[in-house]
Amino acid sequence: MLGDITVAKDIYIACGYTDMRKSIDGLAAIVQQQFRMDPFSPALFLFCGKRRDRFKALLWEGDGFLLFYKRLENGTFRWPRSQEEVKPITWQQFRWLMEGLELEQKTAIKPAETASVC
Repeated sequence: MLGDITVAKDIYIACGYTDMRKSIDGLAAIVQQQFRMDPFSPALFLFCGKRRDRFKALLWEGDGFLLFYKRLENGTFRWPRSQEEVKPITWQQFRWLMEGLELEQKTAIKPAETASVC
């Protein structure tokens, strides 16, 4: 289905900033050359500009690439700026990011590890 990002098995965020003038080919080249990853994998790759008010997402759909673009009219994304690498994130972290929150929430309840009962 066109535009269904739930087909992505993984989500990767490009830390730092990306030139938002780049198109599908430019972003796919970053994934392949800079991050040493396969842009044709079932993964959603997220990129953000310096102003942090817009981002692009690249997804291979099997027969072509989808390029999503979002620009906020008010506010900025809490994009990690500390590294020039790609970082895997969860769907929950993706939702937090889209809601204007940090990727790492100090008060979020973390999943429990299975253990034996008393």
